[in-house]
Amino acid sequence: MKKVRIGSGSAYWGDLLDPAVELVKKGNIKYIGFDHLAELTMAILQRIKTKDPTKGYIPDIIPWMKAILPDCAEKGIIPVSNAGGANPEAAGDEVVKLAKEMGLTGVKVGVVVGDDVFGKLDEMRAKGIKFKNLDTGEEDIDRIKDRIVAANAYVGADSIVDALKEGANVIVTGRASDNALYVGPLMHEFGWEFKEKYYDLIGAAITVGHIIECAECCTGGMSNMWKIAPRLWDIGFPIAEVSENGEAVISKIPGSGGVINEWTIKEHLIYEIHDPSNYLMPDGIADFTALKLEETGKDQVKVTNMRGKQRPSDLKLCIGYRDGYIGEGQVFFPWPDAFEKAKKAEETVRERLKKVKLDADEIRIDFIGVNTLHGEVAPEPTCELNEVGLRVVAKTKTKAEADKVRREVTHLWTLGAVGSSFGVPLPIRPVVSLWPTLIPREEIPTRAIIKEVK
Repeated sequence: MKKVRIGSGSAYWGDLLDPAVELVKKGNIKYIGFDHLAELTMAILQRIKTKDPTKGYIPDIIPWMKAILPDCAEKGIIPVSNAGGANPEAAGDEVVKLAKEMGLTGVKVGVVVGDDVFGKLDEMRAKGIKFKNLDTGEEDIDRIKDRIVAANAYVGADSIVDALKEGANVIVTGRASDNALYVGPLMHEFGWEFKEKYYDLIGAAITVGHIIECAECCTGGMSNMWKIAPRLWDIGFPIAEVSENGEAVISKIPGSGGVINEWTIKEHLIYEIHDPSNYLMPDGIADFTALKLEETGKDQVKVTNMRGKQRPSDLKLCIGYRDGYIGEGQVFFPWPDAFEKAKKAEETVRERLKKVKLDADEIRIDFIGVNTLHGEVAPEPTCELNEVGLRVVAKTKTKAEADKVRREVTHLWTLGAVGSSFGVPLPIRPVVSLWPTLIPREEIPTRAIIKEVK
């Protein structure tokens, strides 16, 4: 039975590089996926592209490709990355340039485009399409239409498969879904199509992609297994060996840090999941409720009995829009009476913000070391604390109002108790908020562009 080994090389923009290099050198893999995007990353990249039309992609793609391309070319390993972000063609050009510098002639870079509909929103609205907010229920984007900075659909594996059929050795996409980076290679290798006879198999590919797409998050990172996971500083990234019947074995490089067991896989299966029986993705709907996990060896879990359904008629569209500013400041108070000092500082800063007439949409004040993570459900401390921090943050419509927060928190250094500590004032941050919606699949035609290194 035919099998394909595919590795995960990245979970996010800024992830570790050395485990990905280790996979390429020692993993005996055919493909390696690189997920670099989060929901609001596209808005950030779109702003960068607006300032410089040659940018807008994840800059990590350059050092990452520099580190792995020679070995990939030698071993026949195909990297598949969504680092193209808001400008996949520019990212593809950078990979071509890098391959030329390395003397890797003959390399074909497949660039998937079509997810960006930022410039087509008015045209779509003229056709009667409405962009209902999935969170708030607002029927359309009238309230934010003048503040939109990005609009990208989550696209699937269609054009990744097309690029592979055309002989691509490297694939760069825009906002492809995280697991499409894995679904595409598996569909290509096994000849699966978007037809009913393949729904369970594509569901299996989506499930496997979901398990490994966040790299170290299924090998002991971001896990309740942190107590038993050895050498997390040297963690290994996962490999999925997938059979043409849809079964898979998840493992990592023998001797690498971290751990894979039934629980690390279960943890990531439910990560970011609302309905485990209907995990909606561009390529299909996976059902996690029937699958079975079996530990078949050290750091090795077999996944079987995966199920799937027909892909949705709509795609998720994430619209990013300008939504004001964040002003923030922090002060730390030492023993003795650290918590009492912090509470006194809270009272002081609240009164100061009233005095300067702060116009804020929202204000949040946390006691660092007491309730930053648990909020109002955290009990007050019953013992003397060594130190407590006060974090004051407000969301405002204007930069000037956000600056008031920075200034007033700074004053707590001299208005507060002796020994208080204040660092460099934090910069004002623009807020880009998310308008999640759906769009008919037929409105998002994607295509693959092949750029060959000559």
